[in-house]
Amino acid sequence: MEEPARTRAIEAARGIASALGLACDEVVVLNDSNKLTLRLLPGDVLARVAPDDDTAWFELDLARRIIDAGGPVAETDPRVDARVYEGDGFFVTLWTFYPQLQPPTIAPAAYADALARFHSHAGDLQVATPHFTDRVREAQDLLASRERTPELAEDDRALLARTLDRLAASIAERGGREQLLHGEPHPGNLLSTPDGVRFIDLETCCRGPVEFDVAHAPEEGGRHYSGIDRVLLRECRMLVLAMVITWRWDRDDQLPDGRRLAATWLDELRTELAAA
Repeated sequence: MEEPARTRAIEAARGIASALGLACDEVVVLNDSNKLTLRLLPGDVLARVAPDDDTAWFELDLARRIIDAGGPVAETDPRVDARVYEGDGFFVTLWTFYPQLQPPTIAPAAYADALARFHSHAGDLQVATPHFTDRVREAQDLLASRERTPELAEDDRALLARTLDRLAASIAERGGREQLLHGEPHPGNLLSTPDGVRFIDLETCCRGPVEFDVAHAPEEGGRHYSGIDRVLLRECRMLVLAMVITWRWDRDDQLPDGRRLAATWLDELRTELAAA
């Protein structure tokens, strides 16, 4: 989020929290991407600031459904109503802030167990979500726009486009069981809390095979997830890698050192494709 929009978003969250009786003398920015995530102190509430109410309501409604089903996701702040609050054109949801265990590293087996429990509790929920191929299409659209990816070399662009096209079609044509997925259950979207592992950032939820979710996990974590198609998992890993590389070439991408990471991951992708 660019200034001065970020300043306005912070003030909107601060004003909403204060009006609800949550003390807010200090704001700590935890994440600034498609949503702004803030820790408000000393009330110790986590605020998620979205640019539109549809995105905010989608994440909030989905979290409540998964929590009610017993799934391991972050909960809303119990001191206020679980709803979307509007301020200065921004849409704010308020969540429980979970202290992180130190060190925050999650063991591969614990990671796999948490993801399996998420799938078990969320799998049968009837929620309107995108299909995983819709998320692939977003990456394909980004590749097709040289204006949005001006630094991406043409040979690399062609490789990524071919990989996304081929693997998305191959995975979809398998016709296996599909269910509600987290969409991006990588380590950055997990919390290691005293109450166990919890998933955050549900706005990426989609439908597809569980292998698509497991492909976001570190490889060792994937080995602990039982009962999945290992061939499909390998295809999903290459597909997800191609998508992540594509996001890093977005001119608006804010991940620190993103371009260097993209170059490293491109070498990994070439190696995986050659061995397939």
